[in-house]
Amino acid sequence: MIAPALDPPAPIAPDDARRIRLVVLDVDGVMTDGGVYLGATAAGEAVELKRFEIQDGLGIRLLQDAGIVVSIVTGRESQAVAMRAEELGIREVHQDRTAAKLRIVQAMLERLGIAWEETAFLGDDLPDLPILRRVGLPAAVGNATPDARAAARWQGVRHGGYGAVREFAEALLGARGEWSGAVEAYVRQREAGL
Repeated sequence: MIAPALDPPAPIAPDDARRIRLVVLDVDGVMTDGGVYLGATAAGEAVELKRFEIQDGLGIRLLQDAGIVVSIVTGRESQAVAMRAEELGIREVHQDRTAAKLRIVQAMLERLGIAWEETAFLGDDLPDLPILRRVGLPAAVGNATPDARAAARWQGVRHGGYGAVREFAEALLGARGEWSGAVEAYVRQREAGL
């Protein structure tokens, strides 16, 4: 589902954008549309499928190419998330069914030597509130809950699973003055066959 036509999100302040060294992403409702497909193989082995937006993946790559660490922190455990993270080269992947996201992010920041003020978080729902209330750049997808939107300084238009991560990546890199250069570098790599 594509987000309804709404006014574009307010831009991110350049000073806020330049300070960001880490972008933390929720999964369900941010990187996906929030739907979970459950099934089983003929042998009875549980299978869980998720739909990821391909444009989000390129937005993540451009963030990484700009020197920003991208992390996944989710309150649900899924092999599909591990597979997608590996595809995208995301090394900081934390899946915790207790949804103790604040504890996980705090430990990650200490380990990486990154401050809360240097961290952005893109979320959509109540389990994200503790992090949204702490990071330097709290952000919410277009279909986030009212509580998550109220805690966010930047609010997107695109829905989770439908380009919301890409929209945020463009806004963040654009505010840093790096979006056009990132696009041109990507195009040159494709032209060179890299």
